[in-house]
Amino acid sequence: MADNKNKTKPTKLSVAAYIETLTDPAKSADAKTLVRLMRAASGEKPTMWGASIIGFGNRHYKYESGREGDMPVIAFSPRKAATVLYLSGLSSLETLLAKLGKHSTGKGCLYIKKVADVNPNVLQSLIEQSVSNARANSPG
Repeated sequence: MADNKNKTKPTKLSVAAYIETLTDPAKSADAKTLVRLMRAASGEKPTMWGASIIGFGNRHYKYESGREGDMPVIAFSPRKAATVLYLSGLSSLETLLAKLGKHSTGKGCLYIKKVADVNPNVLQSLIEQSVSNARANSPG
């Protein structure tokens, strides 16, 4: 039987200390910008989820398969190739994504190389809409 537990959980690690470990100054600056935008949209303080995901808030999910767990309302991870934004309802955000600028998407993920490559107003709208989607789709 498959393990239905989410392996990525909130930790006590410092978000500021994690951002300081980013060796690329542009990634560090982008991380600080995303913290500001996501904190404003969610009204939540940033928390480290695992070793490299910065999340805001906490929501419970339960799939029809029976898998359930907790995850951030919104989150991002500054990775080497691109910064990954974990968004809710990504498929419903296509109109905004078309106006964003340089990016790619995966299942529930938005990848951007640099915040400077995207329209800041559209990015803010995407983040706000994702928070709204996450809260609307959380049980309870």
